[in-house]
Amino acid sequence: MADAGMLRFHVPEPEVRPGGTPDFSNVSIPKAGSVPRPKIDVDPRDIRDLAFSIIRVLNRAGEAVGPWAGLLSDDELLEGLRHMMTLRSFDARMQMAQRQGKTSFYMQHLGEEAVSCAFRKALSRGDMNFPTYRQAGLLIADGYPMVTMMNQIYSNEADPLKGRQLPIMYSSKEHGFFSISGNLATQYIQAVGWAMASAISNDQKIAAAWIGDGSTAESDFHSALVFASTYKAPVVLNVVNNQWAISTFQGIARGGSGTFAARGLGFGIPSLRVDGNDYLAVHAVAKWAAERARSNLGPTLVEYVTYRVGAHSSSDDPSAYRPKAESDAWPLGDPIVRLKNHLIQRGVWSDERHAQAEAEILDTVISAQREAERHGTLHAGGKPSARDMFEGVYAEMPPHLRRQRQQAGV
Repeated sequence: MADAGMLRFHVPEPEVRPGGTPDFSNVSIPKAGSVPRPKIDVDPRDIRDLAFSIIRVLNRAGEAVGPWAGLLSDDELLEGLRHMMTLRSFDARMQMAQRQGKTSFYMQHLGEEAVSCAFRKALSRGDMNFPTYRQAGLLIADGYPMVTMMNQIYSNEADPLKGRQLPIMYSSKEHGFFSISGNLATQYIQAVGWAMASAISNDQKIAAAWIGDGSTAESDFHSALVFASTYKAPVVLNVVNNQWAISTFQGIARGGSGTFAARGLGFGIPSLRVDGNDYLAVHAVAKWAAERARSNLGPTLVEYVTYRVGAHSSSDDPSAYRPKAESDAWPLGDPIVRLKNHLIQRGVWSDERHAQAEAEILDTVISAQREAERHGTLHAGGKPSARDMFEGVYAEMPPHLRRQRQQAGV
């Protein structure tokens, strides 16, 4: 019987606080290969359970098993491994550069490399991602120059965005990477609108929306689902559940829905959860969702279950809100180690070759960093011209801006 006493305000609490023992007993992990792979034209009502399970391909022995396996060749997997290793090495150097005062800000992808690196290989040229700030793997896996990324981070004279964006907020139309916004969730509804425009134009390009678990509490997330569902927009709606917002555990944004994928069910959108630390599973699910979108079957919502190993950003201290050893207890492991072990199990890789690749990749990243720093860093060297703030905004510069530019002497 309901308590007839005074009402009590409920605030969700994480399982463990700093100083406690990490506990992921609430993460139900099905056996690898046990989740079925439905046809792309499946009725969303028939796969409701996929919003509460986790699609996995790699088992504990490093073997690829089940109906979602077998889509990638050994060469493609080796390429994927190098992409993830490159992103991790890039992150380490840029995090160090921030600590050295060469840039004002940085955000790492540590533990989440598989999500963006594998997803990019499931798209076609011309498709457009609307990312948040932890999807640089979309660029790395598409061959975007690291030097250009570093120039943007340093806001130097070769910064392609002319110093107009916060570091790590990249933009590249050529590589299908829409400008990142510091206002969370805005890109979600924009992705749906872009996808609708592509359909109206009878184009063949699809969109991919990206959001973190915390930002799903924003109204734009729900607005995007309404429009995507109503107009069957050719879009993949990605939710990266890395367990923590900047200092808030996922339960605050998730509420009582059980999973983030379950949010899509009320909108009639097929919704799946995937092991975000399993490169093969991420790619397989992304391919499935992209094929649905391209076949005029509408949107798919995908929740990537992963873990943010590092701090939220270079301005964050995660030890203030979670146990220091929590990342070591994460049951889905490290995406790079898991793919490495799979390739060793297949006989196409080894610990020695992996160590050699790490050294080669580090040399490449350091070489790119040296080249970028020749163009300047935050406090030294070349800077974008003050004139740049007036250029590239209007097709024809308004008189008041012309006067301001003249007054500034640029």
